[in-house]
Amino acid sequence: MLRWSITFIIIAIVAGILGFSGIAGTATGIAKILFFIFIVLFIISLLRGKKAI
Repeated sequence: MLRWSITFIIIAIVAGILGFSGIAGTATGIAKILFFIFIVLFIISLLRGKKAI
């Protein structure tokens, strides 16, 4: 998921450089959403992995 976030941020940067502001804004929004989903899932996996048995 982090890889997809990085891919969309690169697309946003390239689109911004080329002047496609609509595509750049959309790609940035998607990258932000994917990044926050990644962070939430990462924290959940850390908390679930530290169970004391």
